[in-house]
Amino acid sequence: MLKSKYLFPLILVTSLFFLWAFLHNINPILIPHLKKACQLNDTQSSFIDLSVYLAYFIIAVPAGLFMHRYGYKKGIIIGLILYATGAFLFIPAASTRSYPFFLFGLFVIASGATFLEAVANPYITFLGDKATSAQRLNMAQSFNGLGSFIAPIIGGKFILTGIEHTPAQLKLMSQHQFTSYLQSEADTVKMPYLIIGVAVTLLIILFVITKIPEVNADPDDLHSPATDFSVKVLRHSHFRWSVIAQFFYVGAQVGVGSFFIRYAKYVAGVNEKQAAFLWGGIAMVGFMAGRFIGTFLMRYVKPSVLLSIYAAINITLLLIALNASNQTALYAVIAVPFFMSIMYPTIFALGINGLGNEAKIGASFLVMSIIGGAAAPLLMGVISDRTGSIQNAYIVPLICFCVVLYYGLKGHQRVNVTQLSQTL
Repeated sequence: MLKSKYLFPLILVTSLFFLWAFLHNINPILIPHLKKACQLNDTQSSFIDLSVYLAYFIIAVPAGLFMHRYGYKKGIIIGLILYATGAFLFIPAASTRSYPFFLFGLFVIASGATFLEAVANPYITFLGDKATSAQRLNMAQSFNGLGSFIAPIIGGKFILTGIEHTPAQLKLMSQHQFTSYLQSEADTVKMPYLIIGVAVTLLIILFVITKIPEVNADPDDLHSPATDFSVKVLRHSHFRWSVIAQFFYVGAQVGVGSFFIRYAKYVAGVNEKQAAFLWGGIAMVGFMAGRFIGTFLMRYVKPSVLLSIYAAINITLLLIALNASNQTALYAVIAVPFFMSIMYPTIFALGINGLGNEAKIGASFLVMSIIGGAAAPLLMGVISDRTGSIQNAYIVPLICFCVVLYYGLKGHQRVNVTQLSQTL
């Protein structure tokens, strides 16, 4: 039973889950849009994802150290300030049509999201009964699924203009027409990001005036050297495996989605617009629904068991995706997100289970493991280029889910560190 004093803080912290979901799922809109507005090639446009993942990798541990020293509430406020600042930076970036400026803005937003994710995930697990921590985190993460679904819709409606000129048409424009066209494309991001910045600023004010309890914090521990915790937390074998599992899970999640449009064309001849609808309107809706259904199932099935079952199902689906063709292969991949839905929060909750105050720095390592989302797609691209088949590249997420399966079956199991050290 959730204590009444935790109810409003739980609602506020749950709202944060939408923010980093929006960040990640608006990128598929920003990539083609800024490619056009800033006249980029494909490699340059991929720096958008790189800026986000790099921020997570660099900022995650400092965010955890900050929380360890100053607590959850201040960590949330710092994260929101960074998020709002990065959103506001999009306005001058658009005015100057400077791609490095856009990338810097994204890095700042992602730095804020890193703080928020490092804070919100462990904080949710502590706001209530430990026995239902994974269930509670999955419920909060359902709002992450909501952001995953809404972000592409908002981006498609308010950022993308639908105006696409061929290279030949661009050459026929005068310099003034060409510059005006590019500037008009860049300017479409101003209003959406202004609204985002204002909304997050209002959220900052709400957090400042709301009493956020510091749960499960040991006052003596807060004064111990923070750097000591960054080393000590790795002595927990179940935590080390959670970092590994999270790295591979995020790699699988990003890899499956990043190449879906190309995969749909390759196996079933589906055009880009239809493939985009299949991913956003079916797969990501399934991802969102999976969070709610998974949360319900955890009332009856242990989180580690459900994680193992879902990982095994995804391995099976990807085996079909690798060997079948046409609609069978296509819909096998579309089904994968439903069973991915519970993985991130469940691995997170199992990983920080039993860490106590070390959960703050532990959360940072788990958030930092999102760098797997940069590694797996890169490997998939290499396989596709070498073999000439994007279908073959889906062996990478299959292997990633094998690691997740091991974690659900065995890697999550806690070992008493004190007893282990005494036996060595």
